[in-house]
Amino acid sequence: MALVGSYVGLSRLLVATFPVFLLAWLRFGIAAVAMLRWTPRAPGEPPLSRHDRWLLFWESFLGNFLFSICMLFGVLLTSAVSAGVVMAAIPATVALMSWLFLGERLTRRVSAGIACAAAGIALLALLRPAASHGGPAPAAASALPGWLGPLLLVGAVVCEASYVVIGKRLTGSVSPRRISALINLWGLLLVTPLGLWQALSFDFAGVPARLWGLLVFYALAASVVTVWLWMKGLASVPAQRAGVFSVMLPVSAAAVGVLFLGEPFGAGHLAALALALAGLLLAAWPARGAAKPAPAAQ
Repeated sequence: MALVGSYVGLSRLLVATFPVFLLAWLRFGIAAVAMLRWTPRAPGEPPLSRHDRWLLFWESFLGNFLFSICMLFGVLLTSAVSAGVVMAAIPATVALMSWLFLGERLTRRVSAGIACAAAGIALLALLRPAASHGGPAPAAASALPGWLGPLLLVGAVVCEASYVVIGKRLTGSVSPRRISALINLWGLLLVTPLGLWQALSFDFAGVPARLWGLLVFYALAASVVTVWLWMKGLASVPAQRAGVFSVMLPVSAAAVGVLFLGEPFGAGHLAALALALAGLLLAAWPARGAAKPAPAAQ
């Protein structure tokens, strides 16, 4: 989760250089090469059913393709600190969607967590016009309305929550590594037309070597390493407690923004982050005798 927060924050450096669709295309392409060995069916694993194939498509469309587009555009228009605050709403959104679509119980504590997360995002949206964000950004970004960035980040949270809810249905018949490889291939297929369109007019020679290294880190962290770490951790940590560790996501994203990108962090940002973290812990901290859905690293 600390890695997820760090690449959410550091992706701001990438979107300042690479067009968003090209960046997403390169990410999926690098990850596809890294996960080639995860793609074939393992011995003893049943063939994919028609239902599983559709679930894999929607898992990728929402959790990979739309998540990446919303998150990258959202970070471009806001800041790493803002992204960390909004992404802290993932456990609360997972709980809400599990209640709506899976019939899971919505407790008063989880409802309070949802309210805190919403309050933190609302406070952040109010701060946005008054506080400029640090770090580089293309000039075109300043022409877009200020409310669009937080809205896109909220869209990324909904996409990630959908990824978790759909993933709960998939893991019963498909291995986690194969799920990761197949949905990454779907993401690559979906973004390829847009990625190629932006690649035709992009000056690849003008990209510094350090940004190519950062791109490889982003691709491997987002699609390979965090998934492996999360699944290995779940082998030793009860699922109902795993969601608590997502507290590291907003903390590390905010730390990257402040320490490495020079973004402002005032009292308003602190209050928004505190509300977001309170909502995260209320939604994810396991209650006695009850299991809460845990967000999956993307």
